[in-house]
Amino acid sequence: MTSIGGAEMVDWNLAVATAIRFVRPGPEVSPDEARAVVAELRGHARASEAHVREFTRMIPEGHEPEDTPVLVVDRAGWIKANVAGFRELLTPLLDKMQERRTGGPTGAVLGAVGGKVTGVELGMLLSFLASRVLGQYETFAPATRELPAGAAGGGRLLLVAPNIVHVERELDVDPHDFRLWVALHEETHRTQFTGVPWLRDHLEGEIQSFLGETDVDPMTFLERLREAAQSLAGARPEGEVGDDDGGRSLVELVQSPAQREILGRLTAVMSLLEGHADYVMDGVGPRVVPSVAEIREKFQQRRAKGAGRLDLALRRLLGLDAKLRQYRDGERFVRAVVDQVGMDGFNRVWTSPNTLPTKAEISKPADWIARVHRRTDG
Repeated sequence: MTSIGGAEMVDWNLAVATAIRFVRPGPEVSPDEARAVVAELRGHARASEAHVREFTRMIPEGHEPEDTPVLVVDRAGWIKANVAGFRELLTPLLDKMQERRTGGPTGAVLGAVGGKVTGVELGMLLSFLASRVLGQYETFAPATRELPAGAAGGGRLLLVAPNIVHVERELDVDPHDFRLWVALHEETHRTQFTGVPWLRDHLEGEIQSFLGETDVDPMTFLERLREAAQSLAGARPEGEVGDDDGGRSLVELVQSPAQREILGRLTAVMSLLEGHADYVMDGVGPRVVPSVAEIREKFQQRRAKGAGRLDLALRRLLGLDAKLRQYRDGERFVRAVVDQVGMDGFNRVWTSPNTLPTKAEISKPADWIARVHRRTDG
């Protein structure tokens, strides 16, 4: 998502403007309905905090972690928050690429592309995603008046109201139950980051290591973009044999061997976080969400099928199919560990980066139990 050779690597303002211009319009609601939805989501977020803490036992009784704000936003608000987060994360990489700009024909061509085209590309990507995200714990964007954060530099919980309303209507489920169900999942993420103080810095360090290994040679970058275009079109170089899904994701296409190792660790962490949120949502849901069984079944069907051919192609290219696998694999890991050693035994996963599961252990929970519990109990 970056270009090489321009005076500005990414025109961030243009990225925001492009995304807001092309994002799909939200569902039609009256002003009174909109105010009621916002108020209800805020109330559900507050209620979910107590439910999640009681179920997960991640935060000891009497200990009050850093308070982080809950922001109910529209699609434009989600876009602005994520552009701010991307800018913060990508600045070291962009500075590195700026230093490596090359002269000659290649540099001239890439310089002509410049930051404005890259801003448009990023904006189009975010316009696609902005109508699909129900909620997010955003932790990397710096605090501003429009995007407040925790007092100690933590993040903020975003609930995307128009998307929640759109999905509850599409699924034809009880809106009040669905809103609480979504809040439980997203509140679990907030509890993960506020209850595990080292988690944010660990994730940021892994991401910066991944970006630091990025191959910034311009010709290599162009070749990777060509491969990405082939992947989106469903093409494959002659004689190449790959997965039956028709191509690799854009993330996979830009990896060096070192990046693959880092990405394996990141995949394991994200599988844990997403699977844990799903597990908590299912654990708390039956007690507080009367129609949770219907919601879960319909939502799983929606998650799996996507909206159409283009949607499926973009999901594959962006690696969103891998995210769906993270929910399934991570939830199976959490469930298996809790079944074997209980919730307190599972919570040893939050002790330090060394007790996080590896990618292999996500698929084999017994290996994680043997490694962590044998070492700490022996």
